[in-house]
Amino acid sequence: MIDGREDQAAGLRRLFRKAPPTVVAVFSTGHAAAKTAALAITRLGGQAHRVLVLDEAAGANSLADVWGHAPGGDLLHVLDDRQTLEGLLLPVPGLMGRLPTAAVAMALPLLDDERRAQLLTHLQSLQRRTRFMVIHASAQALDPVSPFVFAAPRHLVLAEASGRGATEAYACIKALAAQGAGSLHVAIARARDRADARAFFDRLAALARAKVGIPLAWVGQVERDDLAGPLLHHAALPQEAEAAFLRRLHGWRHNAAAAPRP
Repeated sequence: MIDGREDQAAGLRRLFRKAPPTVVAVFSTGHAAAKTAALAITRLGGQAHRVLVLDEAAGANSLADVWGHAPGGDLLHVLDDRQTLEGLLLPVPGLMGRLPTAAVAMALPLLDDERRAQLLTHLQSLQRRTRFMVIHASAQALDPVSPFVFAAPRHLVLAEASGRGATEAYACIKALAAQGAGSLHVAIARARDRADARAFFDRLAALARAKVGIPLAWVGQVERDDLAGPLLHHAALPQEAEAAFLRRLHGWRHNAAAAPRP
């Protein structure tokens, strides 16, 4: 924890020195988007171990119904002392748990310095216990992009192999590229077989390259492949990118004003 007797800058410097986990923002598309996201994240839990989900998707887009969690509660309430961090962390088999963050993601630009530092301290305490931090975001709610999505060094689009999945995945990729996302990975869900999945990805990658000017990295099939490996060992991303997550959150007000818009 940041000692109240420390000046804020010294406390934040100490906070940022801690070794971080891998952080990835996940967006799911198609007719069964929430179920696809839950499956992919559960598989990450089996592959990477100690996976924590920050679920900022709201309503039907969240993972609450899929995992049988009652609505209500948010990391913002911990800052208001209405809930404890441990009490808010909801159990998910095979994972560290799910933490609802829709409200705090919206409120972060308005937080004063003390509550912002408190938020970062809570996130850092969670990072000490996890290997993989997944930010589950809505593919339909990227204008404006949330501070957690902006700060994440990795972005994974789960594209359902369907017409709707292709349309939503392309819109998501376009929005992320416009916000300056530096790494876009794609995994394909609900394909008939590997050849179908690869062909779907190739068409999506060609479209993104021609219309958006951004390359996509193939991760594999959601139902069959190791999703963690390509995210953990992506050579184009230096390890320092993970350490920047909390720094980028801390500087969100400045970054939000400077970020390009579609």
